[in-house]
Amino acid sequence: MKKVLFMLGTALAVSQVFAQASFPSRPVSMVVGFAPGGATDAVARIIAKSLAEDIKQNVVVENKAGAGGNIATDYVARAEADGYTILLGSVGSLTVAPHMNSKLPYAPLKDFAPVTMAVVFSNVLVVNPALPARNLADFIKLAKDKPGTLTYASPGIGGAGHLAGELLKMRSGIDITHVAYKGGGPAMLGMLGGEVDSFVATPVSVGPHIKSGKVRALATTGIKRDPMLPDVPTVAEQGYPGFETMNWYAYVVPAKTPKNVVDYLNKALVKVLSKPDVVEQLHKQGLAPSPSTTAELASYMQREYDTWGAVVKKVGIKVD
Repeated sequence: MKKVLFMLGTALAVSQVFAQASFPSRPVSMVVGFAPGGATDAVARIIAKSLAEDIKQNVVVENKAGAGGNIATDYVARAEADGYTILLGSVGSLTVAPHMNSKLPYAPLKDFAPVTMAVVFSNVLVVNPALPARNLADFIKLAKDKPGTLTYASPGIGGAGHLAGELLKMRSGIDITHVAYKGGGPAMLGMLGGEVDSFVATPVSVGPHIKSGKVRALATTGIKRDPMLPDVPTVAEQGYPGFETMNWYAYVVPAKTPKNVVDYLNKALVKVLSKPDVVEQLHKQGLAPSPSTTAELASYMQREYDTWGAVVKKVGIKVD
């Protein structure tokens, strides 16, 4: 009996090793926590197309919008740890959500294995052209003259846009109301439809509308001017030195995914993110490809977790 069990165990181990060695042997699911039309979705589709060509398997982008990306993040945390379900996560769901929601069903730093950083970029504050604000000072004065009446949209609670808006409120002393949407696409539609006065947006979702004059850009949130919007001054330049909030998207997989599969995905995604055509497509949308090692991403996520935890605590953002 022991001999039979030993043989069965050996056969199972061999089959698992073989399965890992032949990865990928079927389509890969790339999960996104926001609706189609926003920055995360755009990045996923650019990368998925090139990745599919390299690994000779279909890479299907799945949009699981809701809760600022937390629904998709939880879905991947519970997925089979075999490398066939990967998450293009964001700062909100991967490093901010645990500080806002004590009942969060996943623990980002424990339930995921980092694969690689994808892109890093700033946000931009835009307003309806009908609003009498030509610069950040005008906007802040208007908000102070009418406390509690102005609104700002973001792609979701706890995301970079939301945090940038709350940090601006904290630094400037204004009272404006946050309106969370299920992604950059829906938020942009809300902005264009007059549902909100302003929007802390990503360059990819709002860039064409700035050029067409449908919205007015007042400030970007990085420490340096955004290369896509070189004529738009930063918040820091307009009286708030040191102000900086960056958006980023990174690839992670369930924590128990075999190391050789994680390494395979890292190598494949880093290759894609380094391709001239992919770099060009991302740059055109104001996004900076930032491929990394798994260790570099782990360290970065830990720093962001600590940084935004302190901000969330000070501002008092809660979704429990």
